[in-house]
Amino acid sequence: MSMTESSTDETLPGAEQASAEKEHQFHHYTGNRIPWYVRLMWLLFWIFAIYYTLTFLFPALRIELTSPP
Repeated sequence: MSMTESSTDETLPGAEQASAEKEHQFHHYTGNRIPWYVRLMWLLFWIFAIYYTLTFLFPALRIELTSPP
């Protein structure tokens, strides 16, 4: 007997007789809401990334591109 034959014979013995309403009773999707503190951390990260880029990266790039080492 192969693996597929034994698995189909033994799994869900009464599934074919169940009504659609009974099978649907556990299919309520609630979602995965992102917590406020995770959103705050992302917001702080992006604020820092923009601040860093404007304060340090652009001036350093301007110097490096005009007079490379």
